[in-house]
Amino acid sequence: MERTVKLRVKVDYKTYNKLKEVEEEYSEVLHDAIEYGLTRKTTSFTRIKAGIYKEEREKHKDLPSHYIYTACEDASERLDSFEKMKGRGRAYTDRPIIRRVTVHLDDHLWKFSLDKISIATKRGRVYLSPLFPKIFWRYYNQGWRIASEARFKLLKGNVVELYIIFKKDEPKPYEPKVFIPIDLNENSVSVLVDGKPILLETNTKKITLGYEYRRRKITTGRSTKDRDVKRKLRKLREGDKKVDVRRKFAKLVVMEAFESGSAIVLEDLPRNTPEHMVKDVRDSQLRLRIYRSAFSSMKNAVVEKAREFGVPVILVNPSYTSSTCPVHGSKIVYQPDGGNAPRVGVCEIGKERWHRDVVALYNLLRRAGDVSPVPLGSKESHDPLTVKLGRWLRAKSLHQIMIEDKMIEMKV
Repeated sequence: MERTVKLRVKVDYKTYNKLKEVEEEYSEVLHDAIEYGLTRKTTSFTRIKAGIYKEEREKHKDLPSHYIYTACEDASERLDSFEKMKGRGRAYTDRPIIRRVTVHLDDHLWKFSLDKISIATKRGRVYLSPLFPKIFWRYYNQGWRIASEARFKLLKGNVVELYIIFKKDEPKPYEPKVFIPIDLNENSVSVLVDGKPILLETNTKKITLGYEYRRRKITTGRSTKDRDVKRKLRKLREGDKKVDVRRKFAKLVVMEAFESGSAIVLEDLPRNTPEHMVKDVRDSQLRLRIYRSAFSSMKNAVVEKAREFGVPVILVNPSYTSSTCPVHGSKIVYQPDGGNAPRVGVCEIGKERWHRDVVALYNLLRRAGDVSPVPLGSKESHDPLTVKLGRWLRAKSLHQIMIEDKMIEMKV
């Protein structure tokens, strides 16, 4: 299990120049290594290193030899990733393109201490004295160990961006007592905790469309290569906002499962989920929203956080979870309610009323192997507790949200 912490250090011109020399020569070795791998049709680090090492050593006599090793490893990873993307039909070029160079370091090229970090260059070692952010100390003080490898990248203004990697052994998953199913939707996530459904709003639709309108306003009638346009586009933070929501939700639900000894039940979403969903969609705005909803990213964030705490995750078939009655196994008919997607439907056989997001939770629970009875005729089976984004982002636990909701009901 790995986590990467990013540090930024402003250095003097002399130090920056030494690292710039390393970056330029590392980039040349990386290009040669990728060219060799493509010519020989190999992604093997060992074969690439054996094929180019002698020639690169002659060309870059002053460069520490381990930079050639790490450049070959970098080339091997890029080629392997490109071949996988090509196999999935997601490669849009006939060869991997190097857009950014991040210099890889091994344990011979860098040394870490809390006082200073040293990096080997062509003209001796340079020393960096970074200020460590809060996230660094969280991992450092909670049993994570600093890996022997690291990376650095040079930015404008004599700034060095250093990537420190933390590693930790995965805890052994425990035997779960109960299940917490999660249903992922475009604009919300529903969770079933202690038999009570909670719908947490994510505002993904609002975020996606808001930033799309801003992009159009910035780029209308102007080239995206314009310096001012590029600067304004860089300031947009759509991805950062969505990542923040995903990570906070993952922590909230995983901590709830960990404290209650539960397993998390998730939909086993197929590869390229957005492509499957937009196959028959003609509305360009809806296609955009589906593509940027990142269902798989939300699922992966929960799975990754669960691995950190040893919480078991069960992936089940997601098909027809919102349209099948968990009691009778019959179809649920959704009557038009004035919206694009009706939320409440009626079972064809039992005539029970089901909320679309809630029935999905009970179906996921059944498919995970839970045989507890499903509540019938209950108001909360089709009226889940809905929590606004700003409220649950600040909450410390899902139980705290439910307790606060009960207190509000008592006051009313």
